[in-house]
Parts: sequence; structure tokens; C-alpha cells
Amino acid sequence: MSFAVPAWDLPSLPIAGSADRFPVRRIYCIGRNYAAHAREMGADEREPPFFFLKPADAIVQNGATIPYPAATKDLHYEAELVAAIGMAGANISMEDANDHIFGYGVGIDLTRRDLQNEAKEMRRPWDMGKGFDASAPCSAIHPASEIGHPNSGAITLMVNGAFKQQGDIADMIWNIPESIAYLSGLMRLEAGDLIYTGTPDGVGAIVSGDDVVVHVDGVCDLNIKIG
Repeated sequence: MSFAVPAWDLPSLPIAGSADRFPVRRIYCIGRNYAAHAREMGADEREPPFFFLKPADAIVQNGATIPYPAATKDLHYEAELVAAIGMAGANISMEDANDHIFGYGVGIDLTRRDLQNEAKEMRRPWDMGKGFDASAPCSAIHPASEIGHPNSGAITLMVNGAFKQQGDIADMIWNIPESIAYLSGLMRLEAGDLIYTGTPDGVGAIVSGDDVVVHVDGVCDLNIKIG
């Protein structure tokens, strides 16, 4: 097969303990999925889950330096546990949801908060606030066959060695099986999809030169630097 323009490389992530890589198809993100973060963003704590997407090529590998993005003066971090889908399905039950998960990683939902807030005020989509270049840093994927299915444990984010976010993944409003069941009723999930599962409270701004470290108990650390 030939293409009319140069084809791009398939976005992918390393798999811990393997020479294989995990191909990235779509990136789904769950909004306001921790009660304290929902409150700090002015939302009800038990609304139905909602989702937005980032492009697959927004993936950034662990250890990378990310250029400070264009068109913003308010770049925010949001620490997230990431679920990697390994088996396709639609209308997946909560009881079967874990069977569709290949593994887990640690991610950051980088957000141009000023653009997002402008979009909210004008009742426009958030795409340019959320789905910009290099907006989805993610660690290697750790297979569920090795680490199990985390449902509790600390999730933390540090900037330049100081804690900014400290939560527990048990505090998700919609846990991962519930979220997969709901999302798969809206869209057929396919192998290669990533689900960023939401962030605890304490989101804030980062600037050029900042070092950011995210940790999730039982999974791994993610380290990035803002260039």
C-alpha cells in the first residue's frame, strides 16, 4: 500500500518487562472523577461520568522534556492512573470489565486551563484546552497479569520535590469497572485504547523548568520536565 503523503509512526508505549510495545489507538479521559477535585472545579460529586479525548499522538514517553505549549499562560498538571484496554468490547458489564484490561500506567492530563475556562464560558468544546501536542505523558504499561487490578493506593504528584497532589485511587467517584461499563455503552472499546481515569484535588500550574513526578502505588512513577 502506498500513501499520498508520508505516513506517521504508530504511537506506542513500552510494556514493562517486555520487548513488545503497546500500540495506542484512542485516549479517553474521564472528567472530574474524584470527589475533592469535582468540588474544587465546582461540580456535583455523583454526576454521570463524562469523557473527552486526546489524540493518540499526544502521548509523551516517560523521562521526556516537554516544550511549554503555545497559546497558554496557565498550564496545569493532573495526575492520573491509566487503564490500557487489551480486548475489544461494547456494552461491557462491570463484572467483565477487568477482563478487557491489559494493564496499567501512570499519566498526566496536561491542560491549558485558560483555554479550557474560556471554552466553558462560551459553551464551546474543550478540545484546544485538553487535546494539544504532547498533552498526554504516560509511563510504560504494567500488565495486569503481573500487578493485578489496583483499586486502592496512593496517587501523588510532586513539582520540584514538593507534593502538590496526594490522593487515593479508592476515592474515584466511578471506579474503573464502572467507567469501562459506562464508556463501552457509548463507544466500542478496542485493544490499544487508553483510559485516563481522573485526577485527585490539588491541580495547579507548572512553568518552564519544572520537574514533575507522578506516583501510583503498585504501578510505577512517571517523570517529566517542562522545557
